[in-house]
Amino acid sequence: MTSQTTVEPSEIPTSPKPARGSRLLGLLVGAALAAGVVTAAIWLSHGSHQDATAAADAAVPVSWGREAVTADGLVARSGVRIVGVTVTGAGGLVDLRYQVVDPDTADALHDPANPPAVVDEETGLVVHDLFMNHSHSGQFKAGETYYLVFDNPNGWIHTGSVVTVLLGDAQVDHVVVG
Repeated sequence: MTSQTTVEPSEIPTSPKPARGSRLLGLLVGAALAAGVVTAAIWLSHGSHQDATAAADAAVPVSWGREAVTADGLVARSGVRIVGVTVTGAGGLVDLRYQVVDPDTADALHDPANPPAVVDEETGLVVHDLFMNHSHSGQFKAGETYYLVFDNPNGWIHTGSVVTVLLGDAQVDHVVVG
């Protein structure tokens, strides 16, 4: 014969329920950790605040700097007028359009000592690598609009960015990207 023991439900040991405050505390700690991870990811992807502040103080690195001129001054100095700066290619490219006013003066744009570039004024990032190394190489014609397309690393420059455009031996500050 076998003997069986019957256990009443009131005799089964149970684990205590966590207090309501403990669950709330766990939720808050989890949310704080998630916010910390997101903040760290953003900070690491954009560099430290000190780096951004230092770059903003020197918007155009000294080695790239040229004489700052107004838009009209660029026409007099480099023979071209900026038509626009836009972001294209799903944010991966910066498109700089310029119109030639004086073809003889615009020949300065072909000088390898002064390559074209776009500089993000907030960070000092110099965007200068031409997409597929393409640039105009012939005689410029008055009234024609030409373009330069730059690689835009990590989509750093975006619509609304304020940039400095370097063309020939001059630069135009505070150009808003459209």
